[in-house]
Order: sequence, then structure tokens, then C-alpha cells
Amino acid sequence: MLKKVFVVLLICSNAVSYLWGQDYSAKLDSIFSNKIIYLADSMPHKDLEEVVVYAPRIFEKKRDYKRYRKLVKKIKKVYPYAKTANQWLTDINNNLEKIESEREKKVFIKQAEKRLRSEFEDELIKLTFSEGRLLIKLIDRETGNTSYELVKQLRGSFSAFFWQSVALLFGSNLKSEYDAENDDRLIEEIIYQIDNGFL
Repeated sequence: MLKKVFVVLLICSNAVSYLWGQDYSAKLDSIFSNKIIYLADSMPHKDLEEVVVYAPRIFEKKRDYKRYRKLVKKIKKVYPYAKTANQWLTDINNNLEKIESEREKKVFIKQAEKRLRSEFEDELIKLTFSEGRLLIKLIDRETGNTSYELVKQLRGSFSAFFWQSVALLFGSNLKSEYDAENDDRLIEEIIYQIDNGFL
């Protein structure tokens, strides 16, 4: 019995001396990229991503809840289009920077417009007026430019004026700006929840 206890103690002492001799600073450095010096001693430090917390929504009336759910459904429908618009615009701008000739730029823009139409026109025509207005705002959110500014950049002032006139006839405004702090705060909250998998 005493022999077994001695063997266990010997194994434990070897394990402790092995662990004691390990250099954990390298492992800590790989986890914590920064250090903070406090009272002449360094402590590992890691910045965490900001987490936004929204209070649970309480609806006094069933009608308010239905309106909220309807807005969530509309955002889920048009938000992917706004993100796609941002990707397309980035690609178009990157390609335009490589083209020197104005004539070639116009040809490239017409080809890009043709591709956009063939890929999205059938789906976008089916949007309701309210979904269209929401998409206009979300395009501004994603690209940092109103739809009017985008049309003006790519197709010129006349086209921008024409499409703005058409939009106004249908109760929309291509110059609508996204206001995450005030008017569009609820939309921003819903988008945050969609992006983080809560909705």
C-alpha cells in the first residue's frame, strides 16, 4: 500500500514540476494581443466587440404587434437587395477606376445595367410601394448614397431627374436618406437583430 502511495506522489511531483517549468506567456500572448501595464506589472488585455442590447418590445395593442411583424417581414424581403446593391456598386466602381476612356465607361455601365435588369428586374417589379420605399432607404444605409445620387453618378443628371419624377408619382423619393438615430431607429434595431440571428 505504501509503495502505491509513493508511486502516485512521485507521478504528481513530476507533473507539478513539468507544469511549473512551462512558459505560458507565449500562449497568453497569442490569445491576448495587447497588454496593459499596471503598477509596473503587465496584464493581458483583449478588446471585446461591442454588443448592443435592446429592451424587449412590449406592444399595448395587437395591431401594433402586427404592424411590427409586417415591418420585420418587409425588411427581411428587401434587405438582401440593398446588400447586393452595395456589392454591385463596389464592383462597378472598382472596374470603372481601371477604365480610362469615357466611351468605354458608358459601355461598361450599360452592360452592368443590363445584367442587373436581367437578374433582379422581375423580382423588384413585384415589390409593393412600401417595400420600394424601404429599399430606397436601405440602399442609402448600405452604400452611403441616396438612390438619386447613385443614378446621377452612373447615368447622369437627366436620368436621375427622370427617375426621381417617376418615384414621386408613386409616392416615393429617391432622395430619401436613412436616419438610424431618429426616424429609422426601429428599422436599424430590426436589421441588427436580423444580422445577429435574433430574428
